[in-house]
Amino acid sequence: MCDVLNMPRSSYYYESKLEDSSSDDDYSKAVIKAFKENRRAYGTRRLKKYLEEKEGIILSRRRIGRIMRENGLVSSYTVAKYRVHKDTCNEAKITNLVDRNFDNREFLDVVVSDLTYVRVNDKWHYICLMLDLHNREIVGYSAGARKDARLVYEAFSSIKHNLSKVKIFHTDRGNEFKNNAIDGLLDTFSIERSLSKKGCPYDNAVAEATFKTVKKEFVYQETFESIEHLKLELFDYVNWYNNHRLHSSLGYRSPIDYKYLHFKKVV
Repeated sequence: MCDVLNMPRSSYYYESKLEDSSSDDDYSKAVIKAFKENRRAYGTRRLKKYLEEKEGIILSRRRIGRIMRENGLVSSYTVAKYRVHKDTCNEAKITNLVDRNFDNREFLDVVVSDLTYVRVNDKWHYICLMLDLHNREIVGYSAGARKDARLVYEAFSSIKHNLSKVKIFHTDRGNEFKNNAIDGLLDTFSIERSLSKKGCPYDNAVAEATFKTVKKEFVYQETFESIEHLKLELFDYVNWYNNHRLHSSLGYRSPIDYKYLHFKKVV
């Protein structure tokens, strides 16, 4: 046909590819729709069969897999693995003031913190928690799409107590804790900084153990559709954790009950 029309074959295939590109969006929408309609359980094999029988759309498993990757679709039968981002370590010569002495601390004597990841609508987000070692209360928290200083700063800002009463802020050596914004906040309220040794999670064991609990009781129990949904559910969980959850380390009392028990006046 190209010879008859005296047209280069390359022009024909160029126009043909442009026409196909518009259908890519339709195919993507069909794959996403089929995936969500089937409780996010189908992989490429079942989606191929479903699209053929229910929608009359014939796609290869390779193409379906590409569409799924481009749109962050992961079957519930596939364990979604978090890809660790290798950031440079905070090499500041700051000592470990806590020195694994986590028990019998006074109110706001030491606040420990850490971050963990959570899946939100097929993308990784992060939550930051601030814990008072005195009664294991979550005194501050935040959630966001980035693992950065802003997330830590927002968690600090959510603390309802007078920050000048916090004596020590203890974390690991993540760079999200070492920046001008956090340094300025600590200087403003005269809070001493304490850092774990490099690659030693035991130096921040309470925060690590708390996040293990949070993952089992909260992260793995919910499906978050948006960051707003995550923040709402996190608020509800923190309220239950502080006011109702019984902690074995506190004699099977909630953090708030333990604080009332040891303080005549709650600060």
